[in-house]
Amino acid sequence: MSVNLCWLRNDLRIHDNTALWHASQNGAVVAVYLITPGTWAEHDEAAVKVDFWLRNLVELGRALEALNIPLKLVEVDHWRDAPQALLNVARDVDATGMFFNDEYGIHEQRRDQAVAEEFRSAGLACQRFVDNTLFEPGTLLTQSGSMYKVYSQFRKQAYANLHRALPQCLPAPSRQGTLAVTRDTPPEKVAGFEQVTATIQQIWPAGERAASDRLDLFVADILEDYQDTRDRPDLDGTSRLSPYLASGIISVRQCLHAAIGANRGEFDSGNTGAVGWINELLWREFYRHILVCYPHVSRGKAFRSEYQDFRWRTEPDALRAWQTGNTGIPIVDAAMRQMLATGWMHNRLRMITAMFLTKNLLINWQDGERWFMRHLIDGDFASNNGGWQWSASTGTDSAPYFRVFNPMSQAEKFDPDAGFIREWVPELRSLSPREIHRPLSSSQLAELGYPEPIVDLKASRQRAIEAFRGG
Repeated sequence: MSVNLCWLRNDLRIHDNTALWHASQNGAVVAVYLITPGTWAEHDEAAVKVDFWLRNLVELGRALEALNIPLKLVEVDHWRDAPQALLNVARDVDATGMFFNDEYGIHEQRRDQAVAEEFRSAGLACQRFVDNTLFEPGTLLTQSGSMYKVYSQFRKQAYANLHRALPQCLPAPSRQGTLAVTRDTPPEKVAGFEQVTATIQQIWPAGERAASDRLDLFVADILEDYQDTRDRPDLDGTSRLSPYLASGIISVRQCLHAAIGANRGEFDSGNTGAVGWINELLWREFYRHILVCYPHVSRGKAFRSEYQDFRWRTEPDALRAWQTGNTGIPIVDAAMRQMLATGWMHNRLRMITAMFLTKNLLINWQDGERWFMRHLIDGDFASNNGGWQWSASTGTDSAPYFRVFNPMSQAEKFDPDAGFIREWVPELRSLSPREIHRPLSSSQLAELGYPEPIVDLKASRQRAIEAFRGG
């Protein structure tokens, strides 16, 4: 019997896993996962995300064991060690080939190419698959052959392709014969990524069943009203599937089919909630295609070159106040504290906090991008970078520089009863919604033990507009 390696990364599932399925159709399978703490640190991976990976590896290992597929774990410090480490595993289990799903950051592409070349040089087959996206990045192009820079145009092309054929979901592999290969047990911790609370682990249970249960709940109870509730951080009005999508515990195809099934087979018409959520899945798709077609984004550059040398302010104290949720702007502080406590932040709040940092404080979007990646359980380079550059007006399809959210009016609109703010800013719990949504006097703030605003919203908005206008 021939044996194939299946190299798992951000695809920690047995259902609808393209590489795993194809590997199983070509012989027996040994799954392998690399633990690379040095690269994880370089890429600002959050401790909560690494912990989530490890917990999901435990669940995945059990699912694979039921299929007689051994899971091998190899720790190397850096991705540059991946080619030799994987080749060593292949030789140990007498594998004839390697299967894996493509990833799209520039470093990921270089790593994967190096692995493929190492295997082919050793006379071993290497097969790669599109799995993390609905369409292969670089295949949805304008008539001139370039990648779209505007989401609405990209979405139109995606709709056209979906009308021609929906990407299908693959089943889990069949149970295979027993291999004489030792199964490895995932570690509970990895050095450098230990600081994770039991509360966060309870909020985000691991495994495909947990992801599937959340998807079922969302489709049954939330999706219909999603368009009306998606901007309300005080409500359970979003899918909360982003951690599972980011780590590949569930596939984008499974999500798409669930939404279409709930919407009587439609994806661009019908229930506005279903259509709205599918559009969010396409935003995720859009940012992945951007990584491939505009690789300078992966190199830490502004998408719009005219803002690459923009003169951002250096304000360590203001940055620290923003990071810790002590800006004196209630909705901003509530959002930042939510992220620190749960590893997650509501999408509307991501926009509010990002725009506050980049516009009102005029601090470099990269400082915010890095902080989010270091603390989010759903930290995803493509979406995180795309969202930050949108807010900072430096990215593709970004908000015009003169569009600056007023966080106080945003709070009044999307947290009208101040329930979300009260939950995360206990200093203000005794106040009415009206008091919370309006500036308080210095004496009131001192009595409550809450900081005064670190910046005047009106004046800082004008400062940002003038700075961007002047280049």
